[in-house]
Amino acid sequence: MKVNETEKLFYSDPYLRETKARILKVAGDGGRIRLLLDRTIFYPEGGGQPSDRGVIEGDGFRLRVEHVHGKDEVWHEGVLEGRMPEEGEEVRLSIDWEWRYENMRAHTGQHILSAIIKGLYGAETTGFQIFPDHCKIEIDYRGELGWDVVTRIEELANEVVWGDVEVEIEVYDELPGEVERRLRKTLSEKVKPPIRVVRIGNVDVTPCGGTHVRNTREIGLIKVLRFYRKSRKLWRVEFATGKRALRSLNEILEDYWRSLDGMPNKNRPLVERVGEVMGELESRERLIDELRRELWSWKGKALLDRAEEVGGVKVVAHVDDADMKDAQAFAVHLVDKNPGTVAVVGGRKYVLIARNKDVEGLSAVEVLRRALKRIGGGGGGSDNLAKGGGFRVSPEEAVSAVVEEVKKVLMS
Repeated sequence: MKVNETEKLFYSDPYLRETKARILKVAGDGGRIRLLLDRTIFYPEGGGQPSDRGVIEGDGFRLRVEHVHGKDEVWHEGVLEGRMPEEGEEVRLSIDWEWRYENMRAHTGQHILSAIIKGLYGAETTGFQIFPDHCKIEIDYRGELGWDVVTRIEELANEVVWGDVEVEIEVYDELPGEVERRLRKTLSEKVKPPIRVVRIGNVDVTPCGGTHVRNTREIGLIKVLRFYRKSRKLWRVEFATGKRALRSLNEILEDYWRSLDGMPNKNRPLVERVGEVMGELESRERLIDELRRELWSWKGKALLDRAEEVGGVKVVAHVDDADMKDAQAFAVHLVDKNPGTVAVVGGRKYVLIARNKDVEGLSAVEVLRRALKRIGGGGGGSDNLAKGGGFRVSPEEAVSAVVEEVKKVLMS
């Protein structure tokens, strides 16, 4: 071993939950510190697998380990309780076993899932990551994934899980030709001896630096939760194993049944009930749109009746309580249905101007910019429609300023 290199006990026995070690270095001060130990059971983050967490205790201090990192020198980082540790002191290590074990299940499950996908479709796994409640792989696949395809993949993967297959770890200084030919993916030139190879019966042979279960039956279940295309040839597949799979399924089922309970028709399947609700919503939206346009017609008529006519153009000035999106829709509708019309509408934090396309010689955006020079704020748009905000005056004053600029153009 190199000087200060940490002995990695998680490789010799990934099921070891507690041990003793000696402090080689201490870094940091105050509440958050890092410890380098001569030996450790804590797996450092790497290869898509998150680091272990747990506790390191000594005489008069306790470190809650939240992150572990490093290759030769493995550093344990976390929050310190009690006095500052010193080099040479003996400490007791204890990992969060459920966290570790679920990660071991997930990592071995990923090897199986990736091997099945490669065997069926020739798709390489290009990325892998374990999250607290699920995992994701990214596969290089130009075809289409659907639930029929995913179901087939799951069935084959879980046949391996339930097949009671031994998971073996082999370590080589140089890979034998027979082993190298069986690898699921080509060994990277970055990988230096000793080379750890994870062999799952006749299913998968892959170089890997993670921790794994001894037997596939320990995984319990592999369940795909979601899949979607990330790019033309890249798919992301999210899945869970062990307890995480059970929890994820329970969350999905709870959401499913609560959604059905909220439907007028509570009978399965949910997709049909959602279709019914969406149909009702679309029908109501059409009715609302019809009523909105009828309201706009009456509102427009009232505003046109009191509009000021300048140079043969009716100038509508109005302050509205509606938000800008609705006010804009109304103004555009008004000028579109009424030739020779300009509408200036203001509200809280906005003012807008719309013109009928047959109103010549008037640019909505130029008129707005001249008004905003006087009242402040900014905006933009086109010759037919412009809007602005951030002015320093009331909506009524903003509308009045824009109308004044409209009149100047129309009377010139």
